[in-house]
Amino acid sequence: MWLIVGLGNPGRRYIKTRHNIGFLVIDKLADRFSVNLKESELFEIGEGDIAGERVILLKPLTYMNKSGIAVSAVSRRNGVMSENIVVIHDDLDLETGRIRIRKKGSAGGHNGVKSVIQSTGTIEFIRVKIGIDRDMTMRTEDYVLKKFSSEEVPLIREAVSLASLAVPEIIAKGVETAMNSFN
Repeated sequence: MWLIVGLGNPGRRYIKTRHNIGFLVIDKLADRFSVNLKESELFEIGEGDIAGERVILLKPLTYMNKSGIAVSAVSRRNGVMSENIVVIHDDLDLETGRIRIRKKGSAGGHNGVKSVIQSTGTIEFIRVKIGIDRDMTMRTEDYVLKKFSSEEVPLIREAVSLASLAVPEIIAKGVETAMNSFN
């Protein structure tokens, strides 16, 4: 069993913002693999098969800084090992549209990842990071909640598509192979 988590913030106000790129990838995976997402109080969730494995797709609805609550609850309830958790999120230190896969690591200043680490008690989960770049003229909190510019939209569409291809490769061939293919 795999748990694939897209980080973001709930609500219409945040739908196509930089911080919600994880939600966009989960939506793409759900569409591509015909997984029906159902909403509850804490998350949107759906089960299906990807690359011959059973997966849970998850979008925490607890706001970014409390994402770990949903991740921890769902992984415990379903007996998902930390090395079978994939967290998809935005990354300010990557140029817009770049993808980087990591086997484990620190939160790197990302509050959603920090929450997942605190709630699960481990850094031993896979990350699929999607670059959103950084604007040094804005506060980070404002920048990540801003929508993509018209120039960035094609880059983000491509990155979301690539991430939706990376996840099945992680599941089928392992994280190292996916890192070699997508980093």
